[in-house]
Amino acid sequence: MNGVPGRTWAAARVGVLALLWGSTFLWIKLALEGLSPVQVTLLRCALGAATLTVVLFSTRNRLPQGRATWKHIFVAAFFCNALPFGLFSVGQQTVDSGVAGALNATTPLWSVLIGLAIGTERGLRPVRLAGLLIGFAGTSLIFAPWQQSGLTSWGALAIVGAAASYAVGFAYMGHHLVGKGMPTLSLSAAQLMAATGLTALALPVGGLETIHVERTALIAVVILGIFATGITFHLTYRIIADEGATNAATVGYLLPVVSVALGAIVLDEAFSLRVAAGMAVVLVGVGMTRRQKRKPEASAPGAEEAQGALKAAGSS
Repeated sequence: MNGVPGRTWAAARVGVLALLWGSTFLWIKLALEGLSPVQVTLLRCALGAATLTVVLFSTRNRLPQGRATWKHIFVAAFFCNALPFGLFSVGQQTVDSGVAGALNATTPLWSVLIGLAIGTERGLRPVRLAGLLIGFAGTSLIFAPWQQSGLTSWGALAIVGAAASYAVGFAYMGHHLVGKGMPTLSLSAAQLMAATGLTALALPVGGLETIHVERTALIAVVILGIFATGITFHLTYRIIADEGATNAATVGYLLPVVSVALGAIVLDEAFSLRVAAGMAVVLVGVGMTRRQKRKPEASAPGAEEAQGALKAAGSS
């Protein structure tokens, strides 16, 4: 009986994280009503970094030390934060928030392909190869290139590019940052700081436009930065550390469901059975690619679990 409250709390925490993370696409869509994509990305990173920095120093933790560590943090921040955040904002100018969340679910598929390219994936068993093919078939179903009203557009391609960028970032983080003895709060705060600096460099390209001060857009970007970026980014690390890869990866499966539901309920976006079917097919494919042979012993469980979870969970 003592384990029941613990399991209930764990499930509740995963549910809260899925809601926060999955709502990212809703807040981006609302923020774009008064801000440019570069402005949304910069404010999102800055507010997230400020939130985690306050928590970091209030808990008497420190930022990571060393030039080599910060070099890795900047590379991770580019591929896992600055670039995908910017691509999502660009893409959602023309793509519904629910569809953006569905396309984000392709991140684990890109992780497998990147693993094959860099040698961390040594061949695919038939079931995982089938999952990869099924996952990309589901992506094609979402895009619907055979329809004149299909999503074959620069916006949709930008979102797919963001999902692929996440996969690159997660692989890099798993190899160079996760499991190296650095506190998760320090890493997440530092990475969002670095992403803020990188995004600021893009201000001359669409970021110096006049800001239309609209209450909805400002509220949306504040929630996006503090909750859907700062707190969510750190909570993901904490679930990996506390509960392992399985529970952290579960969140990734819930994100598109949350984004599609919020898009339909809050933004009155059309609920497309084709997009819903494509999303379901993608998730089936992702589940098949995650099937691994059972190993007799796990030699560095913390690092291996963190890397697997980072590859599986896609974030906005």
